[in-house]
Amino acid sequence: MAPVGSTLFLVRGSALYNEIRAGLVVKPVCFNQDVKALIPGPNVVPKFLTYSLLGRSEDLLKLVSTASNSTGVLDTKLVKAFGILLPPLPEQRAIAAALSDADGLIGALDALIAKKRAIKQAAMQQLLTGKKRLPGFEGEWETKQLCEIADVDPENLPSDTDPTYSFNYISLEQVDNGHLVGYSEEVFSAAPSRARRVLRYDDVLMSTVRPNLMAHLHYRGQIKNAVCSTGFSVLRVKNGLADSGFIFAHLFGSFVNKQIEKMLAGSNYPAISSRDVKSIEMTCPPTLDEQRAIAAVLSDMDAEIAALERRRDKAKQIKQGMMQQLLTGRIRLVEPPGAAA
Repeated sequence: MAPVGSTLFLVRGSALYNEIRAGLVVKPVCFNQDVKALIPGPNVVPKFLTYSLLGRSEDLLKLVSTASNSTGVLDTKLVKAFGILLPPLPEQRAIAAALSDADGLIGALDALIAKKRAIKQAAMQQLLTGKKRLPGFEGEWETKQLCEIADVDPENLPSDTDPTYSFNYISLEQVDNGHLVGYSEEVFSAAPSRARRVLRYDDVLMSTVRPNLMAHLHYRGQIKNAVCSTGFSVLRVKNGLADSGFIFAHLFGSFVNKQIEKMLAGSNYPAISSRDVKSIEMTCPPTLDEQRAIAAVLSDMDAEIAALERRRDKAKQIKQGMMQQLLTGRIRLVEPPGAAA
């Protein structure tokens, strides 16, 4: 390991650690002095060392927080004194192989999820613009303003609402790309001032603050008695003129988001108004049946992606459990010498 100015040069087979993550060097690299390099000896399998560091990341972070220096950087002396359980070489190889297989499954699922998302994006480009029609549908598509097919912000809690009125509140931070990830129970007198928009089944929440984050939600009664932030516009379809699922899908499509980008251009505050929302244009097929069919296809794709994400997350949990068991010797993959006797 030779110094090169403010960087160091390291060869293949070493492990790197920088208080945040660990990694194995697979080709010669240069790195700065904020990174610790651990060069395995002949009795250590490099991949095993890397997984051991990952498995003890919380302990290493505690060392950083208790270090005597004020830089927040892990001192080299502390790294040298840090203990790692070291089984015999055959068991190190077996553990590294098992965890590497788990990483391979997680990586394959990540790649499949990315592929499915790309396929869905391409399908949206085709189906939401009429470039591709589903079987059995025909007729000319029309471009309509959102206010023609949906009421925008139709219902809000008035200022004279009973102070004791309780409801479930959805803030901007509690919606993530079509998913409700949380909510809070509120009483009107103590609720945030933004907690005003009343929700009804089948409403669509469109994020108007930082809309590029696409914190949109199709409200299908996920929680009862719901009220959302004024950081959303609530879209309530006009009976017989549109399908809420079709409108919801459009919020993630390029046709709508290019319009939003133009509305935000030159603005110091990334937000659009209710007036902006009403003027947004959407391409619509001539019948509700086709709208519903398109929404169903895209919803099925979302469900498939969500199932893969759950499988990926489960694989990550299993790998974490494997690390806790294998790196501590609680479960042995190779029978220790003399165990049979």
